[in-house]
Amino acid sequence: MSLRRESTATETSLDRGELFARALVAGGVLAGGGALVAAFPRLAGSAPSAAQDRKILNFALLLEYVEAGFYEEAFKNGKLTGDLREYVSIVRGHERQHVAFLTKALGGAARKEPKLDFGDATSDPQRFTDAAIELEELMIAAYNGQAVNLTKATLAQAAKIVSVEARHAGWIRAIAGKNPAPDATDAPKTAAQAQMSLDQTGFVG
Repeated sequence: MSLRRESTATETSLDRGELFARALVAGGVLAGGGALVAAFPRLAGSAPSAAQDRKILNFALLLEYVEAGFYEEAFKNGKLTGDLREYVSIVRGHERQHVAFLTKALGGAARKEPKLDFGDATSDPQRFTDAAIELEELMIAAYNGQAVNLTKATLAQAAKIVSVEARHAGWIRAIAGKNPAPDATDAPKTAAQAQMSLDQTGFVG
């Protein structure tokens, strides 16, 4: 069977709601701007499964732990003022809820929270802004890259998170004086590229 026929068959098997959810996850990044991306490459012949969901969600949980820790520390440091203070006070609550959702979904399979070290990125306004943009765009593209790899039920839940992450990215970019949506599309990266981007932040011990 040709790749074109395989694609057509797959699309035919999806109901309208699932197609919409996949489009939302794949397109949710549009509101966020450019991307540092996380994605597990789909293996040839593999199909969405509970086991695959767990792998993907555990990587997403790692990123959510980093975001939640980053915003919580920035809020507690009390060094941010004005628009940044408002941003961090709201977004930290969202990220805590994302962590709670993923840990509940994963149950006993959920990874432990990593050791985090943000240096002065949570107290210096410029460094905070740069890091927040980087983390939000990384998170968006991580979900974006996994739309076709998740089961229908998990995909529907992921779509609810990625749309909020896109709003975070657009918001912090606007605060920074950057175009909230500079590109029409964003390309996902491989898992190795995503891990490299995360490692380069130096936030995870």
